[in-house]
Amino acid sequence: MKKSVLTRYRVLAHVTAVLLVLLTVGVIGKRVLGMDGFDGFVSVVGIAHGWLYVLYLVFAFDLGSKMKMPVGRQLWVLLAGTVPTAAFFVERRVTREAEPLIAKNADTTPATA
Repeated sequence: MKKSVLTRYRVLAHVTAVLLVLLTVGVIGKRVLGMDGFDGFVSVVGIAHGWLYVLYLVFAFDLGSKMKMPVGRQLWVLLAGTVPTAAFFVERRVTREAEPLIAKNADTTPATA
């Protein structure tokens, strides 16, 4: 497994999590607190989160398949982008498990001159 697979997953996990937190704050401001001006914010952040979540799904599935994760575990990783702040915690745990695989792959790959 290459380090780039983990890096792109990590970037999308963080971006998706931040957008979901912003979307949650916007929806609370709009619906619960009845504050004006959140309509555009919620629309823009919601669309951005939706499209980037699709990329997150692709990258997380790619990472999970290369790590040979069980299906249940992979579903857990995929759904982390739908719960505010969950992706931060799941990303950290997946990274801890993937780094030894990357190091193992780097050790077995011969260096080119």
